[in-house]
Amino acid sequence: MFDLFRSRDKLVRIFLGGLLLIVALSMVTYLIPNYGGTEGTAQDPIVAEVGSDKITTRNAQIVIQQALKSKSVSPAMLPLLIPQMVDQMVTERALAYQAERMGFHVSEEQVSNAIRLTIPQLFPQGKFVGRDIYAGMLAQQNLTIQDFESDMARQLLVTRLREVAVEGTVVAQADVEAEFRRRNEKVAIEYVMIAPEKFRSDVKITDADALAYFEKNRAAYKVPEKRSAAILVIDQSKLEQSLAPKDADLRRLYESDKDRFRSGERVKARHILLNTTGKSADEEAKIKAKAEDLLKQIKAKGDFAELAKKNSEDTTSARKGGELDWIVRGQTVKPFEDAAFSLKPGETSGLIKTEYGYHIIQVEEHEQARLKSFDDVKALLTDEYRKTASSQAIQDLMDHAALELRKNPDHPDKVAADLKLPPPVRAENFGPGDPLPEVGVNPEFEKSIAGLGKGEVSQPVALPPNRVALAVITAVIPVHPATFEEVKKQIKAALERQRLDEIVHSKTTKLLADAKASGDLRKAAKAMSFKTKTAAAFDRNGAVEGLGQAVSFEEAFNQPDGAIFGPVLVPAGRVIVKVVSHTPADMAQLQLLGPGIRDELKSRKARERNMLFEDGLREGLIKEGKIKIHQQVVDRLIASYKG
Repeated sequence: MFDLFRSRDKLVRIFLGGLLLIVALSMVTYLIPNYGGTEGTAQDPIVAEVGSDKITTRNAQIVIQQALKSKSVSPAMLPLLIPQMVDQMVTERALAYQAERMGFHVSEEQVSNAIRLTIPQLFPQGKFVGRDIYAGMLAQQNLTIQDFESDMARQLLVTRLREVAVEGTVVAQADVEAEFRRRNEKVAIEYVMIAPEKFRSDVKITDADALAYFEKNRAAYKVPEKRSAAILVIDQSKLEQSLAPKDADLRRLYESDKDRFRSGERVKARHILLNTTGKSADEEAKIKAKAEDLLKQIKAKGDFAELAKKNSEDTTSARKGGELDWIVRGQTVKPFEDAAFSLKPGETSGLIKTEYGYHIIQVEEHEQARLKSFDDVKALLTDEYRKTASSQAIQDLMDHAALELRKNPDHPDKVAADLKLPPPVRAENFGPGDPLPEVGVNPEFEKSIAGLGKGEVSQPVALPPNRVALAVITAVIPVHPATFEEVKKQIKAALERQRLDEIVHSKTTKLLADAKASGDLRKAAKAMSFKTKTAAAFDRNGAVEGLGQAVSFEEAFNQPDGAIFGPVLVPAGRVIVKVVSHTPADMAQLQLLGPGIRDELKSRKARERNMLFEDGLREGLIKEGKIKIHQQVVDRLIASYKG
């Protein structure tokens, strides 16, 4: 609640306004396929043509770079996503082309209104900032006014055509009712879980079983390439503590950055708030009377903290007895600030009225603006010095260690000793995904040593929480046919899983057959020593108690009471289900929830109609020869982003 009555800083608003403008321009750039010109050249090949309009490689690259900049796609996925991006650009051009063929027109006034809505920062207080500023802002995005406004017009054409395509989308009341019933009906079930774990003790895989399987499938087992390494690990926190800066160094830091240690005037305060937002005059009068009574209690030596906990409507501070901690000028709204900074430590204000309500403020400490002394900040400077110096020291140590290891890869212990580093840890015969001493499972470290040969040194890799590792490869064990001993555990585990699956399948099949034959799941389960459980009624969007999401049990909604079905696969095993009862949707709630469902169904239908329209339009224009995609250029574009 305290945040609600912090002041609205004008400079912050101006900064955010500028930031939003840049974002808006970037969004428009992303949406504009024509950005950067339309003519292809030898250096800017044509990716696709729609009518006389051309999409060049540069146009596509701008869209790709905007997607990367916004982090909406990962670089690794680009080769797969570029064809979709090109298709989307073609579709946008096709819609604009069709809109013009149908006689749609966008006026200058409509473009102007669209710009006002898209970038209101160009019109502060309704007044245009001027053509020079407008052009300058667009130039930052490599756009001219003509480019920007023509592309905005194109977007308006596309939007209008899409609106026409989905006009008349109607959702019948019967569809709303059917969807309401589907969403809100519930079903209760009883079930039997058959879990593999129950039979694990019954499965015994001997060495002979595993060996027999290995002999039949020997060719399938190979041991992947493995490595051995000596790993140097440096802990930055330990290195920091070993550094002892001189006072002269710290004083130089202090003198060079004194302004950082100036603190403004501040008070430590607590308050009680009685909220009047949205209250009537009569209600506000009662609130004021209550605040006056609380003030009287405080003046009569009442416990401020207890009164705040019980009465303050600033719930965040109320839990702490009204504590706001330290506040500085400009942090709170003016009436609150004036009162807080006028009080002496230990003094309590009268009633302070702000836009949020009535406050009672008590100041605990008051500090004037001052420059903190060197002694006050010496500990902070020492910590900063150590962090900066240790970061550089680690880099220097790692560079030196890498150089020495390359010179002397067979003696990493000597390298560590000469550099006064901890002895290297040894990792023997490890493969991808194996945990390593001091490193654990670390994809970045794995990447740093992948492909290295014996005697080669990795790049330094940061390790949590604050360490750096460097490795020298001491051995490379190439891929080779596995011996039985190397894969015995793996084969035993696989055979055990296979046997368990066979047992569970057999038990499940028998239980389902017996239960269906008798119509009594409980009786069939008891005969096989299984327990039957009951799950509370659930809807399609809910969860089944003890089993997971209801989506796995969709069949229960479509079966009559008493029906038995299965098996349903869940993480813990297989489930045989009996439908106990159906609870229909409460149609009394349809009037309240129906409009929202209607809107959702209408939006869904509109999206489907729009997709069909766009697909049909593209197909028709391709047949007319109005759309041409130059696949070789697209392939070269994709290739440029691979790797």
